[in-house]
Amino acid sequence: MLYCYKASANAAMPTDHHHPHHHHHPGEGHPPATVSPSILRMSALERLALAAVLMAALWGVVFWAVRGVA
Repeated sequence: MLYCYKASANAAMPTDHHHPHHHHHPGEGHPPATVSPSILRMSALERLALAAVLMAALWGVVFWAVRGVA
């Protein structure tokens, strides 16, 4: 049998709990946000250069493997 959870308006957003406050001492703020590296943040020229380097590395591995067989 399939049961479906039906929440009332009070159960969906309970307001009887309290969140702790987050305070900073004077002169101390949040540390600067760090941005993780991403291919999408690179310019088109940087992405093309990365693709060329990866293709050259892959072809280097192929030639190295073929030379080892002969």
